Amino acid sequence: MPRSSRQKQKILYLAQYLLEETDEQRPATLEELIRHLNRQGIPAERKSLYADIEELRSFGLDVICTRSKRVGYFIGDRTFQPSEVRLLVDAVQSSRFLTRKKSEELIRKLQTLVSRREAKEMGHNVYVAGRIKTMNESIYTNVDAIGNATRGGKKLRFRYFDRNTAGERVFRREGRYYTVSPFFLIWDDENYYLVAVEEESGEKRHFRVDKMVDLQLLEEDREGEALFEGHDPAEYEKRTFGMYGGKEERVTLWCEESLAGVFYDRFGGEMVIRKAEGGFEVTLPVQVSPVFYSWLMGFGARVRILSPAPVVEEFCDLARRILNVYEEEKK
Repeated sequence: MPRSSRQKQKILYLAQYLLEETDEQRPATLEELIRHLNRQGIPAERKSLYADIEELRSFGLDVICTRSKRVGYFIGDRTFQPSEVRLLVDAVQSSRFLTRKKSEELIRKLQTLVSRREAKEMGHNVYVAGRIKTMNESIYTNVDAIGNATRGGKKLRFRYFDRNTAGERVFRREGRYYTVSPFFLIWDDENYYLVAVEEESGEKRHFRVDKMVDLQLLEEDREGEALFEGHDPAEYEKRTFGMYGGKEERVTLWCEESLAGVFYDRFGGEMVIRKAEGGFEVTLPVQVSPVFYSWLMGFGARVRILSPAPVVEEFCDLARRILNVYEEEKK
């Protein structure tokens, strides 16, 4: 490349080196900057570097000069601070809905937001017991397509699978496509779920995004807007347990006082708690489902359903059926 072309790129190579190789703990001297530019075939001298550094500052790059032990330069304020990048890296690494390959790719990209030294020190620090990464590589493209469909108000079609005991895909509906009107995505229990209206039944359904394949964006306008009028995705997620759909009811519970923190964590600070004998009562809008009942069973006698009566009876019937299974086994 001609010398003039290299000279024009001088300030770009200088900025790149400062961003990648320097930080508060590792400033670069002018001699190091000159050697780096020389390796790129660009002659440089101290006087010209002073002017280049000022140019970078005027452009908005936070180049700081330190004189603690030796005069050196480093990038101070960045778009993301190391602690913020570390938080994002940990979240990506521990996220189950990303494949291992995609996690590694994302982490490498995130680490370019800090210096090489800081990136190396981050490492991979989060270990989650029993964490199983998804095996569906199309998760990225699925989320992108779903976003396009929800913003454009269009329908989607896809095939949906479960896994058998051998870990093999088994497609629902014998591999036939689902056609849905998508409304929003929810991240629940380490998985992405699409909340949509299924065309065939006309009802709200939840689909795990990593179990969707051959996803296609259709030109047809979505339907079912009335089913989601006034729905806040965050509130919707609170009412749904394990993303298992069910009939929405206003359920009144009695709970031991020690469980107040658990309920605030689950339903938020807007929940209204009323003092009651031995504990408190609370009325919550929830989608009643087997997963909701199993959540309550985890508290044992510390939680009781007070109303409505059909929900109380359904819960008791479920408990009786479970008990009968074990009683039969004893015989």
